[in-house]
Amino acid sequence: MTKLDRLIAELCPDGVKYVVLDDVIDYEQPTKYIVRSTDYNDDFETPVLTAGQTFILGYTNETDGVYNASSDKPVIIFDDFTTSFHWVDFPFKVKSSAIKMLTPKDIKKSGLRFLYYAIQCLRYQPDFSKHARQWIGTYSQFSVPLPPLPVQREIVRILDNFTELTAELTAELTARKIQYIYYSKFLIDSHADSEVVKLGDLGKWYGGGTPSTQNKTFWDGGTIPWVTSKDMIGTVLTQTQDCITPEAVHNSTAKLLPRNTVAVVVRSGILRHTLPIVYIPFETTVNQDIKALVAKPGVSARYVAYVLRANHDELLIKTKKAGGTVESIVMQQFLGYKIPLPSYEEQERIVSALDRFDALTTDISSGLPAEIAARQKQYEYYRDKLLSFKEKVV
Repeated sequence: MTKLDRLIAELCPDGVKYVVLDDVIDYEQPTKYIVRSTDYNDDFETPVLTAGQTFILGYTNETDGVYNASSDKPVIIFDDFTTSFHWVDFPFKVKSSAIKMLTPKDIKKSGLRFLYYAIQCLRYQPDFSKHARQWIGTYSQFSVPLPPLPVQREIVRILDNFTELTAELTAELTARKIQYIYYSKFLIDSHADSEVVKLGDLGKWYGGGTPSTQNKTFWDGGTIPWVTSKDMIGTVLTQTQDCITPEAVHNSTAKLLPRNTVAVVVRSGILRHTLPIVYIPFETTVNQDIKALVAKPGVSARYVAYVLRANHDELLIKTKKAGGTVESIVMQQFLGYKIPLPSYEEQERIVSALDRFDALTTDISSGLPAEIAARQKQYEYYRDKLLSFKEKVV
């Protein structure tokens, strides 16, 4: 019998009381902690949190209006946009009001870390048309088990061990990626004396379009991949979330592009911090927020994709449009960016070397990413199992 089994047998043999989250968790709007300046700099100390996929938007030097979370006084951040929960134990400011800061109402009855794990077990398909109401109107009304504190602490200890192992693997993967970027630039920069060519001269760049969603013949039964920003993950595109029909290709702004193209997101909020670049080995179409290169003879599209990724930071700094309501790339500046172009044989040699290294960091079927994914599934299985209690009849 494990320690947890003994605690349950001793302290709650007849089951566990379930409580509504609103009864055990306080929430606070972030209004008084909102950052004023957008002059973010990684040299500053205080992170700025926002709703959406980014979470840490940047770092500010503002010292007033800081929420002083710490390891002794942590907080759970609930994001209305993604309905995700983040454990925060450091001081911060916020950019978006679409988050809630959650703390326990009575630490003598419930630990926040336990509630953080319990909330993750909730099974709910969020309604994203009600961003501002996800916590207040929905999540706060869910029930979770609330065993005695010793049981809570033992479950937290077990799950923390799982997450620590995953964090170590993730840190190793991050280190590998940094090493990969360094290695990529080393290989490419070693050919700096090669011919230097503008991106606009590497072939033909195409834009895309969105077929009318009102026309079902453009979408129903579609088999032609249609790429959007949400698909632009990793280095090589393997599939798209949406497909369109030949009818859409013939009668809309979407263009069918040949295999072996390079796609770049040129208009999206993600450009605040990331310039997505992928190589596409199959025929596809793209939407209007993406530009795709069909390389001319003598140019390896795979090589171009690697060069762009190796120079990601410089490209983003030099070609991103300043200001505007939506982040975008200035295509004239982007197409004027120059890269080294060695012989085709040398391009292929570089691609072969980087493909092997890339597999260590991005191939979901092998290496660290697969191990992290397996650990995550194992963690979720044990988390759900540990937090499944017989409900006590009162």
